[in-house]
Amino acid sequence: MSAAGPRRGIVLGAGGVLGFSWAVGALTALQEAEGFDVRDAEVIVGTSAGAVTAALLGCGVSVDVMLRHQQGIPAPGDPVIDYDDEADGAGPLPPRPGLGIGSAELLRHSALHPRSVTPLAVLSSMLPVGRATLAPVRGVVEAVHRVTGDGDWAPHPATWIVAMDYDTGRRVPFGSPGAPAATLPDAVAASCAIPAWFAPVEIGERRYVDGGTCSTTSLDLLAGLGLDTVYVIAPMVSFAYDEATGVARLERRLRRAVTRRLLREAEKVRASGTHVTMLGPGPEDLAAIGANMMDPSRRQTVLETSLRTSADALRRGEDPYRLDESLENVHDETLEDDLDGTLTAFTGDDGHGGTTTRSSGRAS
Repeated sequence: MSAAGPRRGIVLGAGGVLGFSWAVGALTALQEAEGFDVRDAEVIVGTSAGAVTAALLGCGVSVDVMLRHQQGIPAPGDPVIDYDDEADGAGPLPPRPGLGIGSAELLRHSALHPRSVTPLAVLSSMLPVGRATLAPVRGVVEAVHRVTGDGDWAPHPATWIVAMDYDTGRRVPFGSPGAPAATLPDAVAASCAIPAWFAPVEIGERRYVDGGTCSTTSLDLLAGLGLDTVYVIAPMVSFAYDEATGVARLERRLRRAVTRRLLREAEKVRASGTHVTMLGPGPEDLAAIGANMMDPSRRQTVLETSLRTSADALRRGEDPYRLDESLENVHDETLEDDLDGTLTAFTGDDGHGGTTTRSSGRAS
């Protein structure tokens, strides 16, 4: 947040248990490659699993501390991150949900205003209410915030935590100017409340669920803020793919659709004069991740792979995966028409901002 030097933003996307692990590896590589502490970014945006990372950064927890926690080797004096994926996590599969649809009001709203909400938001309204608890996640944020911050929010004033109003489909970046009041632990829990898996979180008499139902990154929130560079750590986005089989093939199709949305968001930010660098899992990472981003048994493998592949991608700098061809593949055989409307083309730098994409594997 220094007045000197480039004005940077950090965007941390959704991705479940394995997305958090992959992102810690990617952030470690980013800091080493670019030579700055991501906690010094002017704005930190987090969604779902990325909301946990954003909250920790906003409370002053370093990437090194997160890395040591993920590796199971905390150092003396490290803030206590009392969370264990095996013991505290919801597990690789959700518990049996409740009866009835999650949000009749959102379903009615989407029927009357079909273009006002995303297809995933509409789908979430029809899913049953989840029963898993986010108390362990809330507890982690509460414990860190209790030690590092005063008041209801993170010490870093521009920590934005994205959730969705479950009755209107409206995207709500808690912590941003004009957003509803919330405590940091409540906002993070709301952002992580995957429909049909976790129960919605009530804040100010409104129900909120995972912000990834609107966008897995919400990068476009940073358009027009006058930032020089935005770095996007996006565990659910890829620009190069593995040879997936079985259920993993369905995950990769969804991933292609999510990638298309991010590229459109990047274009909005780029058009406002901000350079965008995007980093997502590449083929080796995807092989480590498998088909289920909530499977804690793969966490260490995903972390170790990300540390290596993210560093390699950032070191190369140029487009090793031939972005133009990669985007042609993204155009084909996606769920884009079902998930988010008409395909739009991604264009390169027109002299305003520019875009760099890297798929741990990084594409520029």
